[in-house]
Amino acid sequence: MKNIKISRKDHKNEMRLFLEFEYDKELIALTKSLPDAIWSQTNKAWHVPDESGMKNTLFATFKGKAWLDFTAINDTAAAKKSGNETVKTNAPRSALPELPENSNRKTEDFVSWMRSKRYSERTIKTYKESISLFLRYFADKPVEEIENRDLVKFNNEYILKNKYSSSFQNQVVNAVKLFFSKVENRQLDIELIHRPKREHRLPNVLSKNEIQGILKASQYNIKHHAMLSLIYSCGLRRSELINLTPADVDAERGLLIIRNAKGKKDRVVPLSQKTIILLRECYKENRTEKWLFEGWKKGEKYSDRSLEEVLKKSIKLAGINKPVTLHWLRHSYATHLLEAGVDLRYIQELLGHKSSRTTEIYTHVSTKQLQQIKSPFDDLDL
Repeated sequence: MKNIKISRKDHKNEMRLFLEFEYDKELIALTKSLPDAIWSQTNKAWHVPDESGMKNTLFATFKGKAWLDFTAINDTAAAKKSGNETVKTNAPRSALPELPENSNRKTEDFVSWMRSKRYSERTIKTYKESISLFLRYFADKPVEEIENRDLVKFNNEYILKNKYSSSFQNQVVNAVKLFFSKVENRQLDIELIHRPKREHRLPNVLSKNEIQGILKASQYNIKHHAMLSLIYSCGLRRSELINLTPADVDAERGLLIIRNAKGKKDRVVPLSQKTIILLRECYKENRTEKWLFEGWKKGEKYSDRSLEEVLKKSIKLAGINKPVTLHWLRHSYATHLLEAGVDLRYIQELLGHKSSRTTEIYTHVSTKQLQQIKSPFDDLDL
């Protein structure tokens, strides 16, 4: 049986689980299927988030394929003990008990209910992991006996104590609320877990010169160039680009059809002639079978992680020292449209926003009007 050594390390201020094993195509393919799996060139190993349910996910993914060696993690935990005194540290989520059989069955019922309501697979996965975490925390207590005060206990002794983010807290609260309402047919007073206020951060926007630098830097590979160009020129989300098929490109009318996007909505965005020409050239060199952009294996979608690596390489070649993500290209598209005088209502439709309030955030980062404001400092006689 193949062996995978697992260790816990801090990577860019985030705890990650590193998977070390000898080169093996099957293990690499399985690792790539893990959520947010990243290859570290420095450590020569793959790593995944050290988060709720990841240990169970690893066991399920590599079952029958490889042994998982957690010795390094266990030794690290033991090393934190000094004499009779134990150093107080935040316990990793994987330290919680396994999910009891009854709770596991109810969790699967929850998943079945969500699928029957056609929740997206991403939402199902997120909610399943969240409710599993909550029920593992109360593994010694039957689900039927969990009550309002347990919500307060979980919030104070697990979420707040371990300093988890407000978004994670809201995610768990939403999952717990839905689970008890639909599976247990009873309401818990969710308001007892005080929801943190949402952080309202401004979107990150690149200048047109920076966008041009990134896209020029990607010209070393026509497929990479076409993918990044399409994200910016149409304001696409990463998943929207990856799910495109050749049939979604209406070259005759100059339109791109985005199907089943966020919120299960279709929308149409204009395609520039420059983009159409680029897509034709890309297709001539990379004739795909099913998806507009495919990975190294015919018929398979281009992977999220590979797309991020494409952007990372282009940023480096362009000499841009900013933590640019693919979503920055979408933000930049919206902001540049606004600065060009496009009505906010049209931008809302192009981005697929349900509410105009979501789109209005770009008015706070547009510099067109701000640059015309004269500072009173300029009037001082200094």
